[in-house]
Formats: sequence, C-alpha cells, structure tokens
Amino acid sequence: MKYSIIVPVYNRPDEVDELLQSLCEQTQRDFEVLIVEDGSQKDCKAVVDKYAGKLDVKYFMKPNSGPGQSRNYGAERAQGEYLLVLDSDVVLPTGYLQAVDDELQRQPADAFGGPDAAHPSFTDVQKAISYSMTSFFTTGGIRGGKKKLDKFYPRSFNMGIRRDVYLQLGGFSKMRFGEDIDFSYRIVEAGYKPRLFPEAWVWHKRRTDFRKFFRQVYNSGIARINLEKRHPGTMKLVHLLPMVFTVGVIALVLISAFGRAMMHYDAPNWRSWYWVCALPWLPIIFYSLVIFIDSSIRNKSLKVGLLSVPAAFVQLMGYGFGFIESWWKRCVKKQDEFTAFEKNFYS
Repeated sequence: MKYSIIVPVYNRPDEVDELLQSLCEQTQRDFEVLIVEDGSQKDCKAVVDKYAGKLDVKYFMKPNSGPGQSRNYGAERAQGEYLLVLDSDVVLPTGYLQAVDDELQRQPADAFGGPDAAHPSFTDVQKAISYSMTSFFTTGGIRGGKKKLDKFYPRSFNMGIRRDVYLQLGGFSKMRFGEDIDFSYRIVEAGYKPRLFPEAWVWHKRRTDFRKFFRQVYNSGIARINLEKRHPGTMKLVHLLPMVFTVGVIALVLISAFGRAMMHYDAPNWRSWYWVCALPWLPIIFYSLVIFIDSSIRNKSLKVGLLSVPAAFVQLMGYGFGFIESWWKRCVKKQDEFTAFEKNFYS
C-alpha cells in the first residue's frame, strides 16, 4: 500500500463525514484511512462505519492527548509507504491524491506538503478567515505557497512524509500547539528537505467564528517563542511582523486618543491637536482598504472583503499578543513552555 491517511478527530463527526466523502471521490485509490478519535464526547464512529464498504478505513478511540500524539498513534498502526496527515476540517478535491502521486513520480520526496483554499460552500466568515491565513498581506507568505516569505515547512492540515522517516524521527512531539512546525524543523535538522506540492491543495475550513480564530492565532504567537527555544535560530524577521503590526496599531490608537484628549484640554489650539487625533488612523484605514479590495477581488464578494478586514486584524494582532505574552514569560521571566486556551485546543 502506498498511502496511509491519518486524521485526528475531536468532536467533529460532521466534518469527518465530508472528508471521508471526498476521499471516496479520489481518482488515485491506493490508500487506507486511519481515523483517530482523541477522547471525543461526540464521537464519529457511526459516520466512519458508513464508509466501511467504500473505503479501507480504520477507526480508533483513545484518551485525549492532543492532535500530535493522536497522529503518532495512527502512524504506529499505518501500513502505507507514505503517511498523509490531514486535519479533520479539510475536504479534498478529486485530484488531490493524484497530484501527490504525480509529484512523487516526478521527483521522490522524504517529506512534503500543500497549500489550502476556501471552498465555495464555506460561510462568508470562513472565507474571510481563510483569506487572512493565506494572503500575502497578512502572514500567508510565511506558511508556504507560491508566494513565500520564508522557506517551506509543511503544516499538519496537509502534510506528507515517508513512514520510515516519520518513525525514525519519533513523529510529533508533545507540544500542544506548534507541534507541526516543530516536526518540520526536526525533519530539516535530520538532513531531509521538505518540498511544496503546489497542486496538492485542500479546502480548509479552519475556525468558524472570530472568537475561536483568535484563540488559534494567539496560541500560534505563543508557539513561535516556544519553537525558538526548542530550535534556536529558526525565528526569522517575518515571524516578528505580526508583533510589530500589533505594537504599531496600539501606538497609533494611543497617539490618536492623546490628540483627542488635548483637543478638549487645549481648546484654543484644537486644530493642531485635530491632526494629531486624525493622522494616526490613515495607515490603519489604508491597510484596511488594501485588505478589503484584495479580498473582494479574490473572493468575488464585497461581503467577504468587508469581513476580511476584522479577520486580518484578529489574525495579526491575536498572533502578536500571544507572541508578546510568550516573550515576556519565557524570555524575560524565564518560565517553562506553556500554551493558552489548552482546554479549548480544538474549539
């Protein structure tokens, strides 16, 4: 068998149903599927059972330990030459596995990954969040794609690796967040070179509202410092951009608030203070317009373009706040590794 598809799941039976249905429609059929239920209260066994005659699918239930350890659980029971790690909230186009196979036939790879996109059926908020996570104007370039600001490291929503390499490296660490980048770093440090398969893309639902999205990116900011502690020298200038953006936005808002206060207390010179109040908003408005226009064009929707503005600010500033907290606790106060919202990791 060539491919083993490993999917950790936590309380997402409906999404697993969509993923398994998309696997039924693959043109490349040499694969097995391992669904690893990570201590869910709402399991997906009944959903998996529906596909028993359509797919070579195996279902496992285990106590909750996070997605990384659940992937390792599946990898230990996989039979394929290559392990394909997917999140439960992705849907595959019919040619996904064929695209992976074509790339491997063209040039073998020890590890690889692909990009993601928003499906037309996604909600407008999901499309806006997807835009914020993939756009060059946020941090999409860091994540790898055709336009990259940094070298490519596979992410766990769409990652592939030879099974022997996976087992040799011990799989994912016990990090609760950022474990996929940690694994990618260890792949590179072991002498392997991950490749981007641009045509092996997936539809990725990500979070369904801004509150959940904030939790996700906040943890990403925390994980960035944790990763630097584990892999010194891996933090690049691009990883600092969300923190710089966050501090910059806060500074501009405070300057504007100061100007507003001075318009009241120094009334005779209110015109001078008016510009101190107004000018700081110009770069914020300009950036918002760039996001709105670009997203509206890409998504062919003014509503998605409008929603992409708060999505972009949540994405950058959530990451920035997490980064700042982690820097303060780990670099200044010398505390141990930590993760916020750990109990709500999947939420």
